Amino acid sequence: MTATVALTVVSATAACTGAGNPAPAASPTSGAAASPTSGAVSAANPSGGGIAPGTLFTPLVASTYTTPAPVRGTDGATHLAYELALTNALPIPFQLERVDIRDAATHAPITSESGAALGADVTQLIHTSREAGDPPPPTTEPIAPSSTSVVWLDVTVPDGGPPPERLEHLVVGSIQPPGAAPVHAEFVVGTVDVAKQTAPVLSWPVDAGDWYMSDGCCADDTHHRRGLAPINGSYMVPQRFAIDFYKLDDQHRAWVGDPSKLASYVTYNQPILAAAAGTVVAALDGLPNNDQLPKPPAIPSIDHTVGNHVIVEIGPGQYLLYAHMDTGSVATKVGDRVEKGQQLGRIGTSGNSTVPHLHFQVLTEPTFFPADSTPFAFDRFELTGRVTQRIWDDIIGLQPDGTMPFEAAADGGARTDEMPLDRAVVRVSAG
Repeated sequence: MTATVALTVVSATAACTGAGNPAPAASPTSGAAASPTSGAVSAANPSGGGIAPGTLFTPLVASTYTTPAPVRGTDGATHLAYELALTNALPIPFQLERVDIRDAATHAPITSESGAALGADVTQLIHTSREAGDPPPPTTEPIAPSSTSVVWLDVTVPDGGPPPERLEHLVVGSIQPPGAAPVHAEFVVGTVDVAKQTAPVLSWPVDAGDWYMSDGCCADDTHHRRGLAPINGSYMVPQRFAIDFYKLDDQHRAWVGDPSKLASYVTYNQPILAAAAGTVVAALDGLPNNDQLPKPPAIPSIDHTVGNHVIVEIGPGQYLLYAHMDTGSVATKVGDRVEKGQQLGRIGTSGNSTVPHLHFQVLTEPTFFPADSTPFAFDRFELTGRVTQRIWDDIIGLQPDGTMPFEAAADGGARTDEMPLDRAVVRVSAG
């Protein structure tokens, strides 16, 4: 950051916080013993001063909502999906122009976002945020004073390579004082560790057949990936890596016949299988299926969001959620030990679900709210193609017919230990 920008930030911050007058200096305690390190030069500050070189006032304050965790996707790349929240600390707007994600150890760039691509990946947490379906702006809107914008990041390492141990974010933009020319600003914020643990490799929670992986990770704007929720006083993205499973027939149809009937959906009443052995820590049954098909149901209370469901602990801080089960189908109870492949229930549309599907994800807690959503992979499957449009739970039954717009994968075939990306169509084999 230039000296001009630093002075602008200091002045603006002082005006905003009332810190324009210096605080009185603290007096040393009479007779206090000298510090053991008194007179020594700090390793972090070789000049010996009280403020380390490189310390700056920054126009933005940054935070992240999760520890980025690596997973290999069906595109062959290693993905780190997470969020960078940027809050404007100034009483004047900040124009965000570019975000570079870099290796914090070497400062080497990994990826960069700017222009329309950045505009599409930024959500402002104010009333003027664009609505779902609106085209992305050609540039990001200025971050208003005291406001926060969330940058939805999908950092990829090609060819499935290992990610850096730590990431940093170089933010480039401009401060926009009233009646004056914009002042350039460039600074590093929000360094974050990358999780060292690997994503769990699971078997399939559904039976053999062709399955549409809807609203999955990582780059697409979906209600799972970008579902920011204020829970118990904290922002969370509790469905970051969740996938909605829809079974397709041999013509890639999700439903055949009358979409207002449960039985018309190929997914309905399909068995739900344990994707790993573990212990049941939560189980709920008795909630009704959606009676408004093919339209969405009334939004349920927060405790009924996932409808009839089972949560299974498979390891420390790792819980599998199987949600929206059919009424009366839950086949296990809290405390039961389940084995991989054991039937847990059947697919329905209970809770906040429009048409029959399985909502599946890994949680960090034995609850859906509050919890973080972490990545996972499946042991083996065939990648057959992709649904070319975003057709998700609320609109599947409203399509002219049940046929999904399918495109065969140019790089399809057998896959192992990968996470299906959003809108992938996969073939699961028996056993």
